[in-house]
Amino acid sequence: MGHEMKQDEEQRSGDRFPPTRRSVIEAVRSIDAEERESARESLCAAYWKPVYKYVRLRWNRPANDAQDLTQGFFMELLERELLDKFDSKKSRLRTYLRLCVDSFVMNQDKAGRRQKRGGNVLHVALDFSAAEEELVGAAIDPASIPSPGSLEEFFEKEWVRSLFSLAVEDLRNLCEERERTRTFHLFEAYDLEGDEKISYDQLAAEYGIPVTDVTNALAWARREFRRLALDRLRELCGSEEEFQREARAAFGWDAK
Repeated sequence: MGHEMKQDEEQRSGDRFPPTRRSVIEAVRSIDAEERESARESLCAAYWKPVYKYVRLRWNRPANDAQDLTQGFFMELLERELLDKFDSKKSRLRTYLRLCVDSFVMNQDKAGRRQKRGGNVLHVALDFSAAEEELVGAAIDPASIPSPGSLEEFFEKEWVRSLFSLAVEDLRNLCEERERTRTFHLFEAYDLEGDEKISYDQLAAEYGIPVTDVTNALAWARREFRRLALDRLRELCGSEEEFQREARAAFGWDAK
């Protein structure tokens, strides 16, 4: 992410992050249709890209087949209520979903199913062309693809990448709502674009503002980004223990 985002001691020891979103594991079982749909959308938004890329690599499928399998997998996941079988005490959700993907693809092959799934049945924008571009640029050794360990690591990295991308969009929307678009542009330029040579002084000169304004804007943006990323993560965890464990494993952050 360009410059490594530095968390000062005040941010590290801040208030415990409140679980503002109900876990999708609970919400998909809700009697409220709107809550169920929102949970499904959150689940698909976080996992569809990792699933698509995983199917492309693990199962060596062409793009069109991988797209159909990805949509078909999420349809089956929800229609068969496979999340009801997930136990956060036994495994991580991402591990469970990856194994479900393997099972789904194998069953599709055995049944000889090649059903095309027209339209976006998941009500989540699936930009497969963008996912394909990211896959082409992925730093993974083709010779290591058959290795289960390398595929598990790849899936995990793509999952973290997906969560970070969603948090970036959340931050963009938050900045627009609060009329702080300049703050997002500063965050984007310094923390996201990967230019190691850019400095606070350069940004201050470019935007015609004091360096202290740049410092304060970036501190706020990083704090909000961290909150939003943990918010997304919390929603995908089945328990507080899993949330704390995943925050450290995925982000290297203490969720407290």
